[in-house]
Amino acid sequence: MGFPYEEANWAVVDGAMFMGWGGSAPGFYTLIAAVICVGVLVVGHRSEAKKAKRFD
Repeated sequence: MGFPYEEANWAVVDGAMFMGWGGSAPGFYTLIAAVICVGVLVVGHRSEAKKAKRFD
């Protein structure tokens, strides 16, 4: 995997450039991050709900 432009110079890059650009990797990693975030929210909510029941 080499430099994606004709000239190997960073001055020709005119926008976002990262691994996986133009493929399915960014969407796949975003999906994984979203699932992890939802999981953390669910586990945190259950934990806080359990702690709040002690005061009722």
